[in-house]
Amino acid sequence: MKKIILYLLLFPAMAFAQEQAGWKGKFEQLDQMLPTPNEYRTGSGTPGSKYWQQRADYTIDAEIDETTNVLKGKETIVYHNNSPENLKYLWLQLDQNINKKESEDFGSFFGPVRDSLSTLHMQYLTRPIEFPAGYTIASVKDGGGKDLPITINQTMMRIDLPTPLKAGEKYTLNITWSYPITDRSNFLLSREGYEYFPEDKNTVYLIAHWFPRMCVFDDYEGWQNKQFQRLGEFALEFGDYKVNITVPADHIVSSTGLLQNAKDVLTAKELERYEKGKTSFEKPLFVVTPEEAKAKEKIKSTAKKTWTFHAENVRDFAFASSRKFIWDMQAVKLPTNTVLAMSFYPKEGLPVWQEESTLAVKNALEVYSKYTFDYPYPTANSVNTSNIGMEFPMISFNGGRPDKDGKMSDAAKAGMIQVIVHEVGHNWFPMIVSSDERQWMWMDEGLNTFLHTRTEMERYPKSNPTRPKSIVPYMKGDKNVMRPVMVTSDNERLTAFGNNYYEKPTVALTILRETVMGKELFDKAFSEYANSWKFKHPKPADLFRLLEEASGTDLDWFWRGWFYSTDNVDMSVEEVKWFKLKGQQSDPEKKNKTVKSGDLSASAKSTTDFSSGPQEFTLINTPEDLYGEFKSRVDDNAIRQKLQGKNIYQVKFKNRGGLVMPLIIEWTYKDGTKELEKIPAEVWRINEEEFTKVFVKDKEVVNMVLDPQNDLADVDEENNVFPKKSGESQFDSFKKKN
Repeated sequence: MKKIILYLLLFPAMAFAQEQAGWKGKFEQLDQMLPTPNEYRTGSGTPGSKYWQQRADYTIDAEIDETTNVLKGKETIVYHNNSPENLKYLWLQLDQNINKKESEDFGSFFGPVRDSLSTLHMQYLTRPIEFPAGYTIASVKDGGGKDLPITINQTMMRIDLPTPLKAGEKYTLNITWSYPITDRSNFLLSREGYEYFPEDKNTVYLIAHWFPRMCVFDDYEGWQNKQFQRLGEFALEFGDYKVNITVPADHIVSSTGLLQNAKDVLTAKELERYEKGKTSFEKPLFVVTPEEAKAKEKIKSTAKKTWTFHAENVRDFAFASSRKFIWDMQAVKLPTNTVLAMSFYPKEGLPVWQEESTLAVKNALEVYSKYTFDYPYPTANSVNTSNIGMEFPMISFNGGRPDKDGKMSDAAKAGMIQVIVHEVGHNWFPMIVSSDERQWMWMDEGLNTFLHTRTEMERYPKSNPTRPKSIVPYMKGDKNVMRPVMVTSDNERLTAFGNNYYEKPTVALTILRETVMGKELFDKAFSEYANSWKFKHPKPADLFRLLEEASGTDLDWFWRGWFYSTDNVDMSVEEVKWFKLKGQQSDPEKKNKTVKSGDLSASAKSTTDFSSGPQEFTLINTPEDLYGEFKSRVDDNAIRQKLQGKNIYQVKFKNRGGLVMPLIIEWTYKDGTKELEKIPAEVWRINEEEFTKVFVKDKEVVNMVLDPQNDLADVDEENNVFPKKSGESQFDSFKKKN
């Protein structure tokens, strides 16, 4: 050890004591910030040998009363305690209680009062027009019919058990409940409810987070009973569902699960088309035509029908119901499964929904399956609604409608397609790879936006998908109010919500794939994560660790910068010095002489361009004392010969934004040719604020630019270019020439 220290002292340029001012710990490992690996979750990011999760199976009977807009239901829950703990009580989610006026977050998104405030905005803010909302829990009983004591705390309900539910046992609950279905137009962030169409006096019902649902109990935090505050979504257990839905007889129901009694609820023509649609691989077929749906609007049935659906191994259940629905379907063949892609929409969605919706479902199914695992469920439904995109297992509610004349701008249509692809894509994240949306919304929204961006790029090449440059305006924002990605969504400003949980993680993963890891290595690692955690509950540490483990890449600096900080990417070319070797020293008598030389880099002329030409310098023979105990010697003349006639560029780079990143440099040579050079982020590891690197080029450089194609989300393009010019934007000038 003593000799190594002595050796380093002989090379002042290699010592880094003077660099300590530029060290801020950006390359320190994340170990102290992540939970300790254990038998449930391993250090490699995979489920451990004793990983466990709870299960909840549901049997539900529900009915919509169209005259009162009330949904009533009864459910039987069989709760499986697979944990090693005995449970004294159970927690359930009562999400409909968020719509009560006394909800803790009521009105919090909608202030302040100002002049010329719209009446709708004031309704959001203060609810001057009252309406009923929230659950009425009629009864909670055990499997034997005995009443169980409950405690309701806003959107959560605790059920106290007469005796603890032991590890490995199961418990049966019977709950009877009802609630008024709310008008979606009364809530800015309503994911469910009804939409009324005054023109034909009909209603579309979107029924979601509609029944009391078991909270997650896991090894990470015990009960996940954080209140629903509208932005943070859901954490739910997997289970099997048997659901009977009673609606007016002329309604069409789209639902999670596979329809069990098509013969009972469809007309003969509808049934014939439905069966034919199961093998329609080339294009969608109508089950209910536009003409038939329009005819239903005019006559409201007073009879009822019950639709029965079964779903296996899903974490939630939702459905939509209306007599207005047009219904088309197409079979999609995946390598291991055939899926029924189906769309349900009122006439107000024509013609674009007929043209685009089921196609978008098909595209999402195929592309997402390619990058993760084949879609495992039998159906994937897209239901048209207004002003929202929301996902549930096998079904999604998607906004986007043309004008009354049926026309839709290209931008609006692209946005509609994007919503459909995105919401269908949520079947993978978080409906199957079941992360906790209430705590870590970026784990589903960010990963899903990343894959819907891949779908757009592959299937909709004319679209405008999220790319690194998309996040630049946000990253330039005020860091005093900006929050890291690793905060819960309920604690983020509504104006920054999309950027922080959708766009920023997407850009980060795009850079990780295209610049840091490379596409092949990333795709294998990402697929490994998806397959390791499908039908399970991953946490952020599991994702971070597994992508490192599967790729063999140390990414702690990356996670620290993109997910734990509010730094941005702003790398600059501070200084470029151009050198050429002056001549060759060939006198053998001088070979072993120690020749002192000043620091030429310090004395070289610093310029803003290359007009002064190169600075010439000489190379001395290596002094004997620099070899220490080594007996071998370098060939001094051979080194000179290798560098003779070469252009040597010493470049100082500065990290102005704080986020360490790789360097992508485009060199333009005097003969007009170009070269793209990539340097890994580890070049910042000694000094995270600036470093200097020497490049040897055969040709003379006339221009260099960092991040020429906006691949790194650099927020300031102006300081990326050398030579530096005044007047016209440097980067604009570069773009014109290139």
